[in-house]
Amino acid sequence: MFMNSASVKSTEIGTADVRDHKGRGWVYSDTVKEHFFNPRNLMLEEVDETEYNAVGRVGSPACGDEMKMWLKVDLSADKIIECKWRTFGCGSAIAATSMLSVMVTENSGMQTEAALKITPRDIMERLDGLPNRKIHCSVLGDKALRAALNYYFRNSGQFHRVIVEGARVIDSQTNVTDRDIEEAVLDGADTLEKVQQKTKAGIGNPDVVAEVEQLIRFYKEKYYG
Repeated sequence: MFMNSASVKSTEIGTADVRDHKGRGWVYSDTVKEHFFNPRNLMLEEVDETEYNAVGRVGSPACGDEMKMWLKVDLSADKIIECKWRTFGCGSAIAATSMLSVMVTENSGMQTEAALKITPRDIMERLDGLPNRKIHCSVLGDKALRAALNYYFRNSGQFHRVIVEGARVIDSQTNVTDRDIEEAVLDGADTLEKVQQKTKAGIGNPDVVAEVEQLIRFYKEKYYG
């Protein structure tokens, strides 16, 4: 995590007040701090990928982070028994992925079907929350997990279980996709006007405005509840 433009101050209640160069602050929970300073299941050594039957690699346009995840899945039980990861990312991304790795391996491991149902909101609840501006960081590990499980499904011949997450064009005039709208909402655009400022969706094509608004509601509910 780069700290050249931010300072961290511990408070009496055990949270961290992180301020950027403009003095704006975010408050992190004790759980977030614990998983940032002591990340679980972080891959530190050289990786022999032949030891893992699920590998996923993703990047997040919202914050520029990248992540790679390795899973060991018990084929007979269809259960994740080990989860390792490595990231170039911020403290929130590190904490969120650390917590995710715990969630999928605790209690002798999680069924793959259950793991696919984990949402960023579930991760944030286990972290006791994240600042709104950092919610997109909880998505990175979630996407890496899905990518790794798709790798596992393909390599084990379970093609019907592969999750297709391709972007869909919403506004053909501006080539704005549903993924663009998702990233805009994750970046704090919670109204049509704010999404249009970021994406230009529907500005010259009013026929798509209703669908854009529907997607905004969907992503707000998904990430913010």
